[in-house]
Amino acid sequence: MNFPPHLGSMPMHAITEIHGEPGLLERFRLEVRQFDDAARARLTAALDLAAELHRDDRRVREPYLNHLLRVAIRLMHHYQVRDVDVIVAGLLHDAVEDHPAELADGDPGSDPTGAALAALAARFGPRVATLVAAVTNPVYDPERDRNAQYREHLAVSLDREPWARVIKVSDFTDNGVGVIHTVGPKVISSARKYRPLVPLFRDLISRPDTPLSLPVKRHIFGQLDLAEERFSAILDQPAPN
Repeated sequence: MNFPPHLGSMPMHAITEIHGEPGLLERFRLEVRQFDDAARARLTAALDLAAELHRDDRRVREPYLNHLLRVAIRLMHHYQVRDVDVIVAGLLHDAVEDHPAELADGDPGSDPTGAALAALAARFGPRVATLVAAVTNPVYDPERDRNAQYREHLAVSLDREPWARVIKVSDFTDNGVGVIHTVGPKVISSARKYRPLVPLFRDLISRPDTPLSLPVKRHIFGQLDLAEERFSAILDQPAPN
């Protein structure tokens, strides 16, 4: 497939709409050229694993892998992350949550999450597993509001893992700013889920120990502003007469 020479500067959702998964894969390849051979091998191995685990998963109108690619590309391009462990964890941030048995070679035992994290640590190192664990949802109490539990979990887990904040805010940006690319009832449910996270991410990203440059932090604050504008447009419309 032929791609335009400006693929490396196109917005990711534009790549998604025009070129689909092949375009995002090519953009990923363009981004990883800046790394050495060993780093590229690790990143490619993580991408291959993500593609295999999520091969049958869909995200509204697209393959789920598109979401993972956008999270990783955003880390490299917009956030200027050069820490390979962080990008690997970005590619695999939903692997433990969505496919623990496959990660654990079909034998998760009594602790699927623990077995999946151990398998991830064996393959990519304990730091990758720690970062993925920090962004993996817990088992929810069915008696309590699920979205409230999600926010509480993030506040605690991201407080102690600064690099996990960076992964999660890339994930949030894809889901929150990208809410306008969602269709059907999920538009409103996503806006309701993610809107309360905007002040949480403002606080987390502004902290001195969040390992991002000031220009990158300003970029993220702009994206949080845009997400809030979109949530408001979806949720704050006046009731019809």
